Amino acid sequence: MTRLALVLAAGAAIAAATPALPALAQAPAQAADAAFRATTLNLSAHGEAHVAPDQATITLGVQTEAPTAAEAMAQNRTQMNATVAALKARGIEARDIQTSGLNLNPQYVYDQNQPPRLTGYQASNQVTVIVRDLAKLGPVADAVVAAGANRINGIAFGLSDPTAAENAARREAVKALAAKAELYAGATGLRIVRLINLSEGGGYTPPQPPRPFAMARVAAEAAPTPVEAGELTVRVDVNAMYEMGR
Repeated sequence: MTRLALVLAAGAAIAAATPALPALAQAPAQAADAAFRATTLNLSAHGEAHVAPDQATITLGVQTEAPTAAEAMAQNRTQMNATVAALKARGIEARDIQTSGLNLNPQYVYDQNQPPRLTGYQASNQVTVIVRDLAKLGPVADAVVAAGANRINGIAFGLSDPTAAENAARREAVKALAAKAELYAGATGLRIVRLINLSEGGGYTPPQPPRPFAMARVAAEAAPTPVEAGELTVRVDVNAMYEMGR
């Protein structure tokens, strides 16, 4: 075959392939055009459930000071053992008592133009306690103080099982979302064709201690320390995309 024939044959092959190129690009173009023609609506809403807590978490402990580290730890150990015994005597189970802090620190005095002077040691032991019967909360606080605890750092109320409250909040969130979608559809003269996707955020988060909690040694005949549980708010956030049409 001559060189001219080869060139003509190659040109014919290219010409034959050319009509297929628009066909290959047509499918993505059609999809993009369809997406462009669709009217979508992105919305967010939330729902809340208000429930009474059924448990509380308190953080308490013992802090002692002594001239030597051994004495500080020994005093702390004695008072902490009595504190834990008082908790158990009030019906708190071992699984609900967890050590959350144990520290021993030297104590110094800083005089002007003088090197630090060691004056003793401070020992502290802290436990986090779950009280599952809120009626016991005030008496528990009084009992541990009487036993030797001298620090109550915080209290937080919570739910042992937040599922029911979360589901109630979810239902309220979806109702609010649907109402908002209908409002936008009516305002724009469109209608909701379908829900494209739905996602959730938020949910129950246990309150974190500490919340200030007053501590005072009370006489045995005095009324228990009052503790008001109040109410918890469980919130769920939802996001959705709707397709709208005429």
